[in-house]
Amino acid sequence: MSARKANSPFVEEARRKPDRVWVFDTTLRDGEQSPGASLTNREKLEIALALEAMGVDVIEAGFPITSDDDFEAVRMVAAKCRGLRVAGLARCVEKDIARAAAAVEHAAMPRVHVFLATSAIHMKYKLKKAKSQIAKLAIEGVRCARKSVEEVEFSPEDAARTDDAFLAEVVEAVIDAGASVVNIPDTVGYTVPERFREQIAYLREKVSNIDEAVVSVHCHNDLGLAVANTLAAVGAGARQVEVTMNGLGERAGNAALEEVVMAFRTRRDFFGVSTGIDSRKLVPLSRLVSRLTGMAVQRNKAVVGENAFAHEAGIHVHGMLAHRETYEIMRPEDVGYGESRIVIGKHTGHHAVEARVKALGYHLAQEQLERVKAAVKSLADRKKSVFDADIEAIVRDEVGHVEEAFTLKRFQVMTGSGLVPVATVTLEAGGVEKMDASCEGDGPVDAIMTAIDRITGIPGRLVDYRIDALTGGREAMGEVRVTVRFDGEDIPGRGASPDVLEASALAYLQAVNRAVSADRQAVAHRGLGKPRGRACLRAATHGQAGK
Repeated sequence: MSARKANSPFVEEARRKPDRVWVFDTTLRDGEQSPGASLTNREKLEIALALEAMGVDVIEAGFPITSDDDFEAVRMVAAKCRGLRVAGLARCVEKDIARAAAAVEHAAMPRVHVFLATSAIHMKYKLKKAKSQIAKLAIEGVRCARKSVEEVEFSPEDAARTDDAFLAEVVEAVIDAGASVVNIPDTVGYTVPERFREQIAYLREKVSNIDEAVVSVHCHNDLGLAVANTLAAVGAGARQVEVTMNGLGERAGNAALEEVVMAFRTRRDFFGVSTGIDSRKLVPLSRLVSRLTGMAVQRNKAVVGENAFAHEAGIHVHGMLAHRETYEIMRPEDVGYGESRIVIGKHTGHHAVEARVKALGYHLAQEQLERVKAAVKSLADRKKSVFDADIEAIVRDEVGHVEEAFTLKRFQVMTGSGLVPVATVTLEAGGVEKMDASCEGDGPVDAIMTAIDRITGIPGRLVDYRIDALTGGREAMGEVRVTVRFDGEDIPGRGASPDVLEASALAYLQAVNRAVSADRQAVAHRGLGKPRGRACLRAATHGQAGK
C-alpha cells in the first residue's frame, strides 16, 4: 500500500468505523436531473445547508462543466457547507476535471467524482472504444483529479451490466491510481438484489487492493429495486450509499435517502450498521425538497409520505389503539412527524371514532356518542377521509342537539345560467316522510329555505348567512351558520356537509327546530313566551304539515 493511499482521511476513518455507512447525497446533482425538477442556486444552498444539518456525509452539489450556473452552485455549496465533503462530478476528461476541481477548491473537504462507462453496450455504441482504451482513460482520469484534490471517487458507469472480470480489472487499476472511493452504479436500474450482492462480493474478493478504498453504490429505480439493491450491496460490504431525498433522479429516480436510512435504523438487528443521519429531520427536509423542486411526494411514499403513519382499516386502528407496534415498525416522531394519524374513513371501526372524539377533548354521554359515531360513518361513506374539523362539527351539532320536529330526508335543486332556481325538499315529522314542497327562489339557497317554510308553516326571515370550509381540498366540509328571525326573535342555526347546499338546508332547519323547541317550552311553561306555529306543530306531529 502506498503512503499516499494510506493517508486518505476518508479511507482511514472508514477503517476505524467498519459498521458505519456513509451517506452521499446527490439530490442537487442527480435529483435535479428529474424531468420537471429545477432549482435556483439559492434553493440549492438552502437544501445543502439542511442536508448538512441532518448529518449527510457527502453532498454531490452538481456537474460543474455543464454550465456556469452549475459551477457557481457547486462553488457556493463548497464555500458554505463546512462540516462535510462536497463533490463535483466530471467525466474522465481533463477539462471536466479541471472545472470540477475549481468548483470545490474552497470546500473544507473537497472531492472530485469522475466517471467512465464500462459496460459492453456503452463501450460499443456510446464511447466506441475497446476495453484497453477504457481502462487507460479511467486511470488517466483519476490521476488527473489527484493532482488537484486528495479525495477522488471513480464510478464505472453502468457497472451493473459490466462483465465482472473487466469491472474488477478497472476497479483495481483506479484504486492503484489513487481513487479513495470506488462507486459501483446500477445506472439504468437493471440489477436485482441477489445479483448485486454477488457483484459487490465478487469485487471484494477479486480486487487485491479493495481495502484501500471505500466501496460505494449508486442505484436507480427503473424496476423499483433501488433501495433493495442498495441494502443488498451494504450487506456485501459496501460502506457508502449514494441516495437522494424523496428518491428524485433521472427517469424513475434513485434510492431514497429516507428509506435507506430508516431501513438501517429499524433493522439494525439484521444489517448491523448505522449512519450519522438525524432521522428526525427527514420529513421536514422531504417537504423542503418537494416544495423547492415542485416534485410532489406520493401520499403512500415510505417514511415521508402523508399516509406513512396513517391508519384507516378498522382492524389496524383497533390494534394501534391497543398497542402502537401492532401496526407500526417506526415511531413517527423519529422521522419528524408529530404523531401517528388515524384516518376516519369508510373502513374505520367505531373504536377509532370514539378515540378521536375523546382525543379532541369531548366527553359525551353514550347515547350522544352513538349518534356521533353514526353521523361520522355516514359522512365517511360520502367522502374519502373525515378530518378532525369534520368530527368537531358533528360533535358540536350533537352537543347543541335539540329535539327535531322536522328532519331533512332529501332535497334536489335545479339551477344554472339563465334558469330560475327550483328546490324540491322532503322532510320527515312525526314519523311521516312524505312532506314535500317545490319552490322557486332568487338562488338555490333561497329556493331551499322557501320550500322548508312552505312545509313547516313556520316562515322565518334570514338575517345572517355565513359559509366556511372546515377542511381543505375539493372534498372540504362546508359549514353554514345562519341567523333566522321568527316573530321578532333571532335564532341561530348551523349545518355542516361536503355539499354546501345541504349544509344550508341543515342550518336553516336547525333554526326552525329550535324555534319549535322554544314554542314547546313556552307552552309547557305558560306565560314564558308567545307560542309560534302551534297549529303547524300539531299537524306535523300527526303527519299533516305541508299538505
